Amino acid sequence: MSFPKRIVVTGLGVVAPNGLGLEAYRAALKAGKSGISHHEELKALNFACQIGGKPPVGPDEAEALIPEADLAKLNEAMVYATMAAVEAARMSGVSIDLKKGYQDTPVDWDTGAIIGCGIGGMDTMLDELGPVMSQAADGEPGMGCRPMGTDIVPKIMESSVSVAVGKFLGLGGQTTTNSSACNTGTEAIFEAFKHLQMGYGESMYAGGAEGTHAGTWSGFDAMRDVLCSKFNDMPEKGSQPMGAGACGFVPAGGAGVVRLETLEHAQKRGAKILVELVAAYCNSGGQRDGGTMTFPNPDGVARCIRRVLKDSGVDPKRISLINGHLTSTGADPREVGSWIKALELPLDKFPLIQSTKSMIGHTLGAAGALESVAAIDQLVHGYVHPSINSENVHPQIPIGASIPHEMKIKELEYVVKASFGFGDVNGCLLFKRWDGK
Repeated sequence: MSFPKRIVVTGLGVVAPNGLGLEAYRAALKAGKSGISHHEELKALNFACQIGGKPPVGPDEAEALIPEADLAKLNEAMVYATMAAVEAARMSGVSIDLKKGYQDTPVDWDTGAIIGCGIGGMDTMLDELGPVMSQAADGEPGMGCRPMGTDIVPKIMESSVSVAVGKFLGLGGQTTTNSSACNTGTEAIFEAFKHLQMGYGESMYAGGAEGTHAGTWSGFDAMRDVLCSKFNDMPEKGSQPMGAGACGFVPAGGAGVVRLETLEHAQKRGAKILVELVAAYCNSGGQRDGGTMTFPNPDGVARCIRRVLKDSGVDPKRISLINGHLTSTGADPREVGSWIKALELPLDKFPLIQSTKSMIGHTLGAAGALESVAAIDQLVHGYVHPSINSENVHPQIPIGASIPHEMKIKELEYVVKASFGFGDVNGCLLFKRWDGK
């Protein structure tokens, strides 16, 4: 398959449980540093899983970037998305200061954003909307829901994360939000890739954001054996992708944003190119042949991976690293089996395979984006981060030698990133080290 335009990455932005900003994130990934901690709030709510990944973002960090008047109008996910998008913009060479009249900057008609979210605005719905609704009947006649204020709708609509990014960066291209469960962040990058391929713009911000309100995690806690509940006293050990002790994923939140551009546009403005996104694809397993709401159809996964390899023309032997979905659940051995089936490589020639979730937990709608940032950064700086808590490999995973338990210095050529979400939906991206050609 021949594409008319080449797409490159020029900027990255990160709000992660183990690091705020790209430099902190990189340092944590290299060190195998977990961002998972115990939360007394979850204990007080009698959650079975009382651990999670929350980014180190407080009022000081948010107010340092976002004007106070604007900050009051944002929910948690909107704050994370804004912080990550601004970092990606600045890294790509776009000068932006939200404290100095961002409203006066011209509209960027050639740039848009696709920023996904899994379960948005839960903090607003439960902490603001819910209490007012419960009190409305007993309130002053005629007041009804007025105490909610006029900002309630923008804070609870699913597209709030992309709306915030579009506002602060002044984007004139398509600005929208996708939501495909755990595949959301990866799908956003795929959609932005297609958008640029089809000539609808010159650059796009793409990624995902997710809040950390207990309400967001409560539904998962209600699902038997979905969340990790055996490591409340050892939170950093809770996320064990590909490990024999994996007992459920650890919920988390944050945001990852990448700036994609056509090669021509990036070169024309003299932007530093980080990597090339050579192919991307999304599909579904139809919830057939083993595929369900919570488990992917193995054939659908393999087909998704193979399509990316076919479109790129890249021999599986040239893949240096797989950044898998790998959630620390019973789905991990099945996922590894799908990788083996799709790549058709001898087990002793299988590429390195890692899980960023081992350190940051499962950030839901932000997962694919944060993991894509990790994949890209490893390509740029020539390292492979460890997959922690997997020293005792799951007995049904036959490629233990391919799992890095310590950080490796290694020049990478191709890194493939995949996500597989609730509803049997799949996404796969193939990044290539930029060699200037």
